[in-house]
Amino acid sequence: MAEAVLARRCPTWTVDSAGTGAWHVGNPPDPRTIAELARHGITTAHRARQVRRQDSHDFDLILGMDRANLVNLRPLLDPQGPARIALLGDFDPAQVAEVEDPYHDGPEAFAAIYQQITRAVEGLVRGWSPGTR
Repeated sequence: MAEAVLARRCPTWTVDSAGTGAWHVGNPPDPRTIAELARHGITTAHRARQVRRQDSHDFDLILGMDRANLVNLRPLLDPQGPARIALLGDFDPAQVAEVEDPYHDGPEAFAAIYQQITRAVEGLVRGWSPGTR
């Protein structure tokens, strides 16, 4: 969801999404994510992939959704890579640091997460520019 929101907001940025595990590699987003994005006029053709070591060289910024993501991300990335690693919530003006996974909840949780992600993306856009590591 965050990838689709950020890619729509910043179409000139290179935006990608990857998981820390290989559980869903090749799969599309959860149908509830697709439905929530569609409610806001956003489509996605994303297919899941796992984080690669090279990502820390290919991207300026790598965002985790929660602290567990950050813990799981670090060993997958090249520590010599220049990418900054942060939580998406670090950019949330409402200071909600973690974006919780709504997977075990209903559509209302996906709607709430969409709002949180949108807020954080706006904060990111105001406080970040590509090439800033």
